[in-house]
Amino acid sequence: MRKGAADDPLFARVWVHVFEEDTPRGAVFRPEDADIPLSRRPRERIELHDDGSARIWMPGPDDRFAEQPANWKQERDAVVLRGGPGDEFRIVDQSTERLIVDIRRGATKR
Repeated sequence: MRKGAADDPLFARVWVHVFEEDTPRGAVFRPEDADIPLSRRPRERIELHDDGSARIWMPGPDDRFAEQPANWKQERDAVVLRGGPGDEFRIVDQSTERLIVDIRRGATKR
């Protein structure tokens, strides 16, 4: 478990991918209660729990969300979520209002 995880705002909310704000460093996620523009394209969501578990919601074939169980751990300078068919979400920067996430689809587990 990450030191101080119980009080960390990273774990107190669901984070939503705001693809309009993506940067060269990665995908931008904002808290679910932020002012996020409407989109025809479903937005991925992630949620981390302080016990090392996590959930990822991905759009399914009919645009309804499919929940994937996941887990996370601290690896050097990033929090890394792993779930689904080898998907890896590496949080490379975080604040209370924004996460920058390097998403690797089908990544090899380390």
